[in-house]
Amino acid sequence: MADEPKVRARQGGRGLSRRSVLAGATAGALAGTGFMSAGSAIAQAPKARGGRTLLKNGVVLSLDPKVGDFDRADVLIEGRRIVAVRPNIEANATVIDASNTIVMPGFIDTHHHYYQSALRNVLGNGLLADYFRDIVNKATPLYRAEDAYIGVLSGAVRSLSAGITSFADLSQVSNTPEHSDAMLRALKESGARAIYAYNRGYGDGAKYPQDVERIQKQHFASADQLVTLAMATGITKDQWLLARKHGLRIYTHVVGSVSAVAPAAVMKLGDEGLMGPDNVYIHYTGANAAQMKRVKDTGGWLSLAVPIEMTMRHGMPPLQLALDHGILPSLSSDVETTMAADMFSQMRAAFTLQRAEINERAIKGEKDLPKLLTARDVVAMATIEGARTNGQESRTGSLTPGKEADIVLLRTDTTNVMPLNNAYGAIVTGMDTSNVDTVMVAGRIVKQRGRLVGVDLAAHRRRITASRDYLVDKAGWPKSVVDGSGQSGR
Repeated sequence: MADEPKVRARQGGRGLSRRSVLAGATAGALAGTGFMSAGSAIAQAPKARGGRTLLKNGVVLSLDPKVGDFDRADVLIEGRRIVAVRPNIEANATVIDASNTIVMPGFIDTHHHYYQSALRNVLGNGLLADYFRDIVNKATPLYRAEDAYIGVLSGAVRSLSAGITSFADLSQVSNTPEHSDAMLRALKESGARAIYAYNRGYGDGAKYPQDVERIQKQHFASADQLVTLAMATGITKDQWLLARKHGLRIYTHVVGSVSAVAPAAVMKLGDEGLMGPDNVYIHYTGANAAQMKRVKDTGGWLSLAVPIEMTMRHGMPPLQLALDHGILPSLSSDVETTMAADMFSQMRAAFTLQRAEINERAIKGEKDLPKLLTARDVVAMATIEGARTNGQESRTGSLTPGKEADIVLLRTDTTNVMPLNNAYGAIVTGMDTSNVDTVMVAGRIVKQRGRLVGVDLAAHRRRITASRDYLVDKAGWPKSVVDGSGQSGR
């Protein structure tokens, strides 16, 4: 269409077609995987003039109060990094016409189990007990390394397509060291900024947690790479100490309905002085004021998966309790077995939940109520707060000069948005993944004009479907997609 973002040479007068842009990409690591087209890997950017790319004439939301927001401005990128955000930038650069888009930081998902991608939607009606029965205890032990690989790769690319440029993957399928290596290979090949939160596995071949030493030495010799290492742990002193021995962030599920992993169990480790600013607490449902205050006082972080928590009986998301204690949580999608893994779903759920709670208190006559969340607050939860939760705020989360260019362009000339009247409001209350036009990770274009760059979707579909067929067959689940149960094991 005439009003799509266009790529053109700034001073040459001759436009660059999509084909020529891709032809300028160097051959990438994904070629030959059966998923990515040879010679046009998803992680490769067009050759910019002088190594520079200029996003021109977009509505710019920086999520950095020092930089500000603009009705119309430009973003200049050199190599991996943002170098300027302001109106009317002139530079010798490859220009992307960002008019009719919102230019903003990429979304950040602070907790997801990517290996489960072949089992999307199998528990549409499932509760937490069903998830443990069918996914954790039944399906996960059946995974081969190749299933872990294609599941993680599929989930990562799905996130990129949805505008999620950075995420934490807590895939508890390290059934063997080969499974762990396969997942790391998938994350590296995806082109995403990913945290591999090394997690447990099942069976005699599982080497968790001691294999973390090998993984760190073998895969993380350099700190300056898109994929970084963390640990997913239980509420277990030895595991927390092991993570800290290796300098790793700690991601821990805390669910109030399960006593062994409830906030009270976290408090016992806190009483030993073990709660700290490297702790990320996932869900944290069932918490009381004292337990939330301890998170705040020790510098910990919260990752809320609001739609999942409400749907699967984790307990009421402790969003307002967190806000009452000065904590703005990050957002996470958790499991695609039950709910969509995109930040539009997460933002809208958090926005409406908090406002419903406070509005109900107002209707009942309560005075001196907490403030209602704004759309900008929720966008911050899905961007800069995600970066802070993941310990990556110096690299990503805002359009700040010096940070790496993790950027999304969201179309505003679509039927669900036009005419654009309020940028933050449109993102939270009006948009969905169909608005994600262009995605960049560390300055590299991974999606353009609504299409992933270099992805062989047919080959991908064959591989993820074959994995699904294998797992369903081994699990003995019904093969009908319209059996009406909505649950994999019934």
